[in-house]
Amino acid sequence: MRPPFEVADIIGAAGKGFIENNRSWLTTMHLKVLSAVERCRTAALGGHKDRCSQCGHVVAISYNSCRNRHCPKCLNHAREKWLSARKQELLAVPYMHIVFTLPHTLSTLALHNKALLYTLLFRASASTLLEIAADPKHLGAKIGFFSILHTWGQNLLHHPHIHCVIPAGGLSSDRKAWISPRYRFFLPCGVLSRVFRGKFISGLKRAYRQNKLNLAGDLHSLRDKKSFHAFLRELHQHQWVVYSKPPFGGANHVLNYLARYTHRVAISNHRLVALSDGKVTFRWKDYAHGNQQKLMTVTVEEFLRRFLLHTLPRGFVRIRFFGYMANRQRKELLTICRELIGTNSESEKSDLTQVDDRNAWLCPRCGGPMVVILRLTAEQIAWESFGRMYVADTS
Repeated sequence: MRPPFEVADIIGAAGKGFIENNRSWLTTMHLKVLSAVERCRTAALGGHKDRCSQCGHVVAISYNSCRNRHCPKCLNHAREKWLSARKQELLAVPYMHIVFTLPHTLSTLALHNKALLYTLLFRASASTLLEIAADPKHLGAKIGFFSILHTWGQNLLHHPHIHCVIPAGGLSSDRKAWISPRYRFFLPCGVLSRVFRGKFISGLKRAYRQNKLNLAGDLHSLRDKKSFHAFLRELHQHQWVVYSKPPFGGANHVLNYLARYTHRVAISNHRLVALSDGKVTFRWKDYAHGNQQKLMTVTVEEFLRRFLLHTLPRGFVRIRFFGYMANRQRKELLTICRELIGTNSESEKSDLTQVDDRNAWLCPRCGGPMVVILRLTAEQIAWESFGRMYVADTS
């Protein structure tokens, strides 16, 4: 069901005022995101006409998408394309889901150093998993997995964390055996937490020594070496959150599960409830109180501020592969894994195909695939609209 209004409507209603009031911190990237989301699927981006390849039904002009990765409306196609590629790589084993979260104390530093700290979050979490999995006390195998960065909580505030999706088990060092986990929880979260904390703080120290950290504004005091090391000591006293979700089924379930985590933005249009009197109300899930569904109301300006907290640096890769799934060796090592484990069953394959077709572009009359027959620029759409208005006025 179409939501009553969208993030684009909020930007259209209050975007100009928000930009005027916040020029001191808004970047070119922020402005591009606001512009793209507001214009997405409007005449401003041009459009196309489509015809059903089966019944010949022609659909009137469909407006183009902005294809910005921060847009709530533009991720379906990219997600389906990515899931289709992953379909070929699934193994017939259970899959684990482990989440690494940065403590809130690091939020301001991360916002001023997004590329650096988000990359460190990827590397520290991946290195932790690979190291602990290789330890004979835990698994004694080389694992493979992919990691997905999310930077938000349900309330839209800054909450950087990594979702790691891992086939349960790994390759022996000689690549001649598949080693299954000896424990249901796969790897001990307490150990993962301590090692992850150590690796991340070590990376922070190295970045500080190399003068790579942006310590402007509220972070100015950390330029002093004693203050910075006191900050690190405080970080070390925190218990860093690493938790493992219950394992989910094999290949026939994994893609439907992943669709909830890949190619997401901070908030979907379907969570928006009301826009009135300069305030936005949206649904959120309160994980601290039994996952209760609640409503939150904030000013339009605060909503847009929170939305832009999650803008990623240009070109930043938010889904990465590690271990035997690393890009350079994925094809070779996955083939070995598949031979040792066994291939997916036919029933699993058919389920995966259904996921692929779920969001296909289908004819509203017969359900057949639609094809583009004409592409139109914004100017051509404007002229066509003017022509229709002229004919209506003179008839």
